[in-house]
Amino acid sequence: MTKLSVNINKIATLRNSRGGDNPNVLQVAIDCQQFGAEGITVHPRPDERHIRYSDVRDINKIITTEFNIEGNPLEDKFVALVLETKPTQVTLVPDAPGQLTSNHGWDTVKEKQYLREIISVFKNAGIRVSIFVDPIENMVAAASDTGTDRIELYTEDYARNFHSDKHAAIAPYIKAASVALTSGLGVNAGHDLDRHNLAFFRSSIPNLLEVSIGHALIADALYYGLENTIQLYKRALK
Repeated sequence: MTKLSVNINKIATLRNSRGGDNPNVLQVAIDCQQFGAEGITVHPRPDERHIRYSDVRDINKIITTEFNIEGNPLEDKFVALVLETKPTQVTLVPDAPGQLTSNHGWDTVKEKQYLREIISVFKNAGIRVSIFVDPIENMVAAASDTGTDRIELYTEDYARNFHSDKHAAIAPYIKAASVALTSGLGVNAGHDLDRHNLAFFRSSIPNLLEVSIGHALIADALYYGLENTIQLYKRALK
């Protein structure tokens, strides 16, 4: 079964909008685990506009499932945080400073040498590494030369086109996942996956190991409750 990792950035956004500690990010992480999520994802950014570095340290103390920290390794502060907390997985994302949300994968051809170097830093510390990649076959193939353990397929294009033609939308992802499998890479996925498009994505990508979902899941939880929503998403992954 594909694992569900809940990205709790939006919980931190809500907390930060009023100051204080409501909702409590640490308690939400604990609850997500108790409600059946197999992982917790956070994406601390340099301005700490949602998840704070202190949140990462606090979550690391209590987490009993997989911990996935996303971020841009060009930030020395981010690299130091990951090496300090030693999560299950670090997902490397080529975000620009101040970027609203992730919107593209690595150019694994041009950035191959840099990725090799930074990935080795994390792997030498015993941390599994995944890198954000667009569903482009040669980018996936080149990712296998970086030393990464996994790729995370960037799924915004799939989500945008799902309702107009889901078969056309999924086609490049099937090809990309096949290249990853042939290259010995694990496959994760994330960005704009939701309870409407998730089941078809999962059924079309048999080697899918993990999905990281935040915005849509937290939005659904406003209507259905967090525990019920997590179960809805887990059922979509069966």
